[in-house]
Amino acid sequence: MPEASCACWVGPGPDGGLAVSGEPGDVWLFGSACQPLGSLGALTGHAFGTPAGLSTDAEGSVIVADEHRRCMTLFPRAGTPVCLVSEGLRRPLGVACAPQGQLMVADAGDSSIKLYEYRSQLA
Repeated sequence: MPEASCACWVGPGPDGGLAVSGEPGDVWLFGSACQPLGSLGALTGHAFGTPAGLSTDAEGSVIVADEHRRCMTLFPRAGTPVCLVSEGLRRPLGVACAPQGQLMVADAGDSSIKLYEYRSQLA
């Protein structure tokens, strides 16, 4: 992470590593030995609003809650980012992938937990 940045959220990353979101608006990936792998913004060309909570699914894709843009974005191991949810979110902060194929989103905008059907492999 750049020295001027502030780590706000941390979660599991692909292949046993870590993913860290923070200011100034990016998500950094670290390998299983804590070696820096780069930022999702730089690796994918994606511009974040305010990345908050994050999770990794069974296939190693990273899902990020973007508080400012009010969306949940999937970053597959290969390919371009995909917006999973953009409707009905007011201030998404937390995210988790349930083993039953569900995406759980903590929305601070209306103090709720929202549950979405989620398939980790895009059809």
